[in-house]
Formats: sequence, structure tokens, C-alpha cells
Amino acid sequence: MRHKKSFNHLSRTYSHRKAMFANMACSLILNKKITTTVPKAKALRQYLEPLITKSKDDSTSSRRTVFKYLKNKQAITELFREISVKIAERPGGYTRILKTGNRLGDNAEMCVIELVDYNENLLKDKEEKKSKTTRRSRKKITEKQNTESQGKSTKKIEPKEKIEPKEKAEPKEKAEPKEKAEPKEKAEPKEKAEPKEKAEPKEKTEPEEKIEDNSDITNKESN
Repeated sequence: MRHKKSFNHLSRTYSHRKAMFANMACSLILNKKITTTVPKAKALRQYLEPLITKSKDDSTSSRRTVFKYLKNKQAITELFREISVKIAERPGGYTRILKTGNRLGDNAEMCVIELVDYNENLLKDKEEKKSKTTRRSRKKITEKQNTESQGKSTKKIEPKEKIEPKEKAEPKEKAEPKEKAEPKEKAEPKEKAEPKEKAEPKEKTEPEEKIEDNSDITNKESN
């Protein structure tokens, strides 16, 4: 049972966890960005951000307290010289966690933890948005409203002239009905064509009498 365990132990002993956070914090300060799992990144944020707020006060006592945790001279010089200057105006939230998906081997949830003021792409987008805004300052708006209210109070409100009612438009004359078109005369029926005369029947030709050959007659007489 997990009674009275207020933070994630990450399945490590105290000494192992302490050394791991020191190494991760030094690499993040030097490289400004590291990739790790989400639980480790959340635990590292709680470990590193108090040290960054401590670096805003550049004194020997603050350097010694930070060195007690990190134990790396290069990381401490980078933190107190460069990072503390950029983060001076920020009241907190120095790191950002960006999730990148799951790891192939064990399907662990991976992320990128980075220092906020060193991500140039996001900073450019913010600057462009600020430059595009055309909102007027509130002071100018309040001044204009005060001047307008004073001007209204001094000017006398003149009564508006009564608007005369418009004359009613005269009704348009009704259009006269168009004359009805006269019905067209019916076309006279065409005369029927006279029937053609029937062709007279041809006269029948009389059958020609057969002329008997004289030779036959002579043959009969001889007999």
C-alpha cells in the first residue's frame, strides 16, 4: 500500500534518484532540451525549478546551495550567467513538457522537457501575434470617453424637427382595356379537283384469218 508517499519514487532508492536528478538537471541546463519519460520529466521539474529561482540572486551563498545539488561547475556558471538573466522577469514555470508519443520497446510515454525562454520558434510566433494586435490602450479610450461626455454635457440638445407626413401618392389611372383583336376570316375551302376522265377502253383487235398455205390446197386436190 502507498500510504504517506507524496511523490513518485520512480522505483529507485534515494541515492539513485538523487544522482539521476542531478545528472538530468545538468544536461538540461547545458543543452536547454532533453528527451525522457513523462514521470521523470514531472519529477525533474519539481527538482530543478527551485534551483532556477535561487539563481536569480547571484551571491556566494546561493551558488553554494545550488552546487550542493548539482555538483557540476559548468552547469552552475551557465545557470548564473546566462539562464538567470533570461528568466529574471519570469515569476515561475521555467520549463515546458511536450509529449512525443510512446516508445517502441516498452510503450512508455515519452516527452521533451525544455526551458521556456530558449524555444525560438514559439517566441517568434508570440512576437508576431503581439505585433498584429491593434487594440488601443485603455487610457486613450477612457480619455476619449471623458472628453465626449464633457462635450455632450456642454452642448444643448435642440429639439428635433417634426417630420411632416408624406403626401399620399395619387392612385394610378387604370389602364384602358385593349381592343379585342378581330377574328380572322375563315379561309375559303379549296375547290375540289375534278375527277380525271376515264381512259376509253381500247378496241379489240379482230383475230386475223389464218391463211392456209397454197401448198396444202394443192396436196388435197391431188389426193
